[in-house]
Amino acid sequence: MPISRAWKLCPGAVYLPPNYELYTKVSNEIMCILRKHAGKFEQWGIDEAFLDVTPKVRDYAEAEGVAQQIKDEIYERQKLTCSIGIGPNKLVAKIASDHRKPNGLTIVREQEVEAFLAPLPVRKLLWVGRKTEQKLATMGIKTIGDLAHYDPAILAEGFGVAGTQFYLMSHGIDKSEVEERSQTKSVSRDITFEEDTSNFEFVLSILDELSTEIIKDIQAYGYYFRTITFKVRYENFETHTRSKTLPVITNSLQDLRKTARELMQYYLRQGRKIRLIGLRVSNLASVKEQKTLF
Repeated sequence: MPISRAWKLCPGAVYLPPNYELYTKVSNEIMCILRKHAGKFEQWGIDEAFLDVTPKVRDYAEAEGVAQQIKDEIYERQKLTCSIGIGPNKLVAKIASDHRKPNGLTIVREQEVEAFLAPLPVRKLLWVGRKTEQKLATMGIKTIGDLAHYDPAILAEGFGVAGTQFYLMSHGIDKSEVEERSQTKSVSRDITFEEDTSNFEFVLSILDELSTEIIKDIQAYGYYFRTITFKVRYENFETHTRSKTLPVITNSLQDLRKTARELMQYYLRQGRKIRLIGLRVSNLASVKEQKTLF
């Protein structure tokens, strides 16, 4: 939940500031451990990754051995546990990794996929958020098994291309490759309010919080940025974005907050309630690149 909501519910709790510099350092060290065990490697955020170990193992038993070796090495070096899922594709492996947290190891063989997925809540599927879950529930779809047995034509009619994708995922079908991401192209944050609001002072305060979070990430990863994009979604789901490219690169919180507020002012329309705002910085350059330029 948003920290502002937690504060209202429990103001007497202890609130500790994040330590992005430490998180990034430990993440990089763990990713180095993972890379050496992978045929192909794809980092997914600061604390998740996909490994294609097909070239390195002959069967699921050997894959389990690699997974246990990874878990042991991470704990030995960092004193941290991790959860690993093994499956025939990224979708199944991701869901399996969440299955027995914390410190879990779940194996789902190809012939076991549909039986494994069927009893799980539909929310376990990637890209199925709270609103989609609610809409599916009105159609009588509560589990992945329910979704797998639903008419795909009706799903496509109700959700467009996403409906077809939901149907394929419910059968454990995912053809996406494990791909190395050579460079971060943007850093973003967004938040959906618990209740749609027209309190623009509140929205501006949340925008400032998003700016602070982005700057912490930018500085931890050693980036500068030049382009800033603001996103707003109104209560009727109408969504707009507006961008501005600065004349010079920066990693300044003051620059980001000032520009973000300018972009948001364009969308402050009397009486219109807002359900979501987002902020993104792009046109990134690394500290290393800047040192070369200078």
